[in-house]
Amino acid sequence: MPFYLQHLVVAANAMVGPKSWVGGLFHRSSNKQNVKFIDYSLSPLQEQRLHRLQERLQVPFDETCLDHQEALRALWHAAFPNIALEGFISEQWKEMGWQGPNPSTDFRGCGFIALENLLFFSRTYPASFNRLLFKQDGKRAAWEYPFAVAGINVSFMLIQMLDLCSVKPRCLPGINFLHILGDDEKAFDELYCIAFEMMDAQWLAKHASYMEFNEVLQVTRTQLERELSLEDINRIQDLPAYNLLFR
Repeated sequence: MPFYLQHLVVAANAMVGPKSWVGGLFHRSSNKQNVKFIDYSLSPLQEQRLHRLQERLQVPFDETCLDHQEALRALWHAAFPNIALEGFISEQWKEMGWQGPNPSTDFRGCGFIALENLLFFSRTYPASFNRLLFKQDGKRAAWEYPFAVAGINVSFMLIQMLDLCSVKPRCLPGINFLHILGDDEKAFDELYCIAFEMMDAQWLAKHASYMEFNEVLQVTRTQLERELSLEDINRIQDLPAYNLLFR
């Protein structure tokens, strides 16, 4: 079994309970759709980009790695540009929605790609990023979802939904995603931003609170699977939910 698949399976079975979100949804309600797999070929560009994406999945978060430290610091400054970070272990991190004072413990459920996703979101769609981080839309619950850990769950959900741990995806949303990936190498990161917005929209529509997060994320997954299964989806911008990034 590839390293990244082992990593995800271990996380999904190890992290359950109200204080440990990452992977909990997929431990309790995995997708068991019986979809007949039809073999297909990839273009050289699709194959190359899929391989690069799968390589990203193999990178665990390493709190001793300078590049990973810099990425985490950059995320903090994107979220709180006028507030100095006191240290990599600090109670400040809870303000962004990490479970404790050391964010590295939350990445065990997904790895460095989850941080890359969050950082991409903050840099590419800063207005959307801040709207979700600071819960600026709608009537919010008294007990809200923690932003950063929710973001890791979104990354984890997309990896499973798109079947990225297989040699090549065997589900229709994953197959269609490869066509989009051929058009845009950043398609996974872009899809992440859309999925996060979809999740927050579902959260507001349901008037959900903390303990309902897994249910909201499952509904988000189902909606996104439907959109990725449409015949006329050739680019990220073709997804109906893409416009959520600009509301």
